[in-house]
Amino acid sequence: MGLVKYAKESYNELVYKVSWPTWNELQNSAIVVSIASLIIAFTVFLMDISFKEVLNLFYGLF
Repeated sequence: MGLVKYAKESYNELVYKVSWPTWNELQNSAIVVSIASLIIAFTVFLMDISFKEVLNLFYGLF
């Protein structure tokens, strides 16, 4: 009986107590996450290229 009670309480909470975002809020959040992901990916790319060049210079000394 505990599992059935848990399922009913979970359903009631999801339907009546949770405030779901609107479609516009979801779109805005998706845009923010996409832009942040691109910025982070570009930063990691630049770091990778920089480390590659520094290591090539370092190994070129030997």
